[in-house]
Amino acid sequence: MTDHAIVLLSGGLDSATTLALARDQGYECFALSFAYGQRHDAELAAAGRVATQMGVREHRTVALDLAAFGGSALTDPAIAVPTAPSTGIPVTYVPARNTIFLAYALAWAEVLPARDLFIGVNAIDYSGYPDCRPAFIEAFERLANLGTRAGVEGDGFCIHAPLIHWSKAEIIRCGLALGVDYGLTVSCYQADDTGAACGRCDACRLRAAGFIEAGVPDPTRYAPDA
Repeated sequence: MTDHAIVLLSGGLDSATTLALARDQGYECFALSFAYGQRHDAELAAAGRVATQMGVREHRTVALDLAAFGGSALTDPAIAVPTAPSTGIPVTYVPARNTIFLAYALAWAEVLPARDLFIGVNAIDYSGYPDCRPAFIEAFERLANLGTRAGVEGDGFCIHAPLIHWSKAEIIRCGLALGVDYGLTVSCYQADDTGAACGRCDACRLRAAGFIEAGVPDPTRYAPDA
């Protein structure tokens, strides 16, 4: 019997590659996305395209309201998305986002059942985000196995973060080898309604640099004023 896996799918480059990796490892994939009050819905449309291309067993989008709390440039329109590199934890960090997302994935996994959860965090490009670091992933896996019926009865969970130590170029090369169509993805923090990228935010700059380093054409569609 094929093992099931929950894959967190944002619609961006990293999560699309993570889904491809999970599928390549033989998992039957269930994709989970979130409408959490982010600045745009273009990434959710992208997640749907990627899920279809990758042939997932099921793709669900859960509605949350992290914008009710704000505190991030991605959920509060009053906070500008930075267009220059910064130090420390950037204002694009969404408080507790990956903790919440993984908790929802854990709940679905326990019901399916699935014992493998995949998340496309990357500690090299996003080292300023505390919930993208190896220590966080390790701690959440311990939590999952302490706080669930499946975990305490011995049928434990594994949290996979296969990209966590990879460069953006390594991620892109791997994804292309696995058949990812990056033209379907949206990474920009402030993409327009059509998914066109701004070309200036951290996500855009890291993505563009990754394609240059990988030595392959960048399929990103940019807004006219980018």
